[in-house]
Amino acid sequence: MIRDPIITLYRLMRDWVQGTEAHDHSRELLGMLLANQTAALESVADLRQVEFRVHSQFGDDGIIQWLIARLPSLPKRFVEFGVEDYSESNTRFLMVSRNWSGLVMDGSSSNIARLRRRRWFWRYNLTALPCFVTCENVDGLIAEWAGNEPVGLLHIDVDGNDYWLWDAIKCISPGVVIMEYSAVFGDERAITIPYAADFRRFSAHYSGQYAGASLAALTHLAARKGYALIGSNSAGNNTYFLRRDLLGEGLVEVPVARAFVRPNFRSSRNQAKRLDFLSFEQRQSSIRGMPVVNVVTGLTEPL
Repeated sequence: MIRDPIITLYRLMRDWVQGTEAHDHSRELLGMLLANQTAALESVADLRQVEFRVHSQFGDDGIIQWLIARLPSLPKRFVEFGVEDYSESNTRFLMVSRNWSGLVMDGSSSNIARLRRRRWFWRYNLTALPCFVTCENVDGLIAEWAGNEPVGLLHIDVDGNDYWLWDAIKCISPGVVIMEYSAVFGDERAITIPYAADFRRFSAHYSGQYAGASLAALTHLAARKGYALIGSNSAGNNTYFLRRDLLGEGLVEVPVARAFVRPNFRSSRNQAKRLDFLSFEQRQSSIRGMPVVNVVTGLTEPL
């Protein structure tokens, strides 16, 4: 007689650990409560004050919810690429909690196939494409999906050509742009990896640390495209840009030095492809001398 309750308890615990749909729903309900609380804040000294995590890797779900509460006129459409199977992403909670529609892309066909098999996929207007995004195809892919309709939010996280891909996107001008930046490139130089259409970070350097662009480089590009830096998350991997016509109402431009966050996460790997838990300084040292492009001068120089 006692066997069934034990099995039921085991299944509930298993579902909680594995992040099944029931677990996701519980997290989303709690996220909605937090989103409603933070929406009441008219202004904050730093975006990090409104962080919380539902489906994002770090606290970006909270930042996004606070921003869209401040910007009710944003078109409820997003583009995100580099999403893997969408289990962990910055737009999924936006889709679930506010019924936004969107386009997501990933270079792995198996990741997208797994996403499409999720039990919730039919509930939302989500287009999921398996494609390796390059400067040569990114604008066309987005334009084909977007048509002539505006987009509210763009998030780029490909661990590589992030700077070059944003530069190549001409067909949309989202109100909010979230970019992953490479903190190990430092907080002063405006630099990025040289563009290579087939770039893969662990092929470029075994550590995986030689990828992306510095915060200063992305801010330089943002200014050229009509955007202002408004802050970063507390993890030190994602930064936020706002189209300049949307500044105000507690949304103000901040300097790179204030937005830059030195990360605590340790994602580098050794030559055996295992996590080696190097410190921030050690990760910087591991890629010192690698070629980078100074986006101000256009010259290639050593890191």
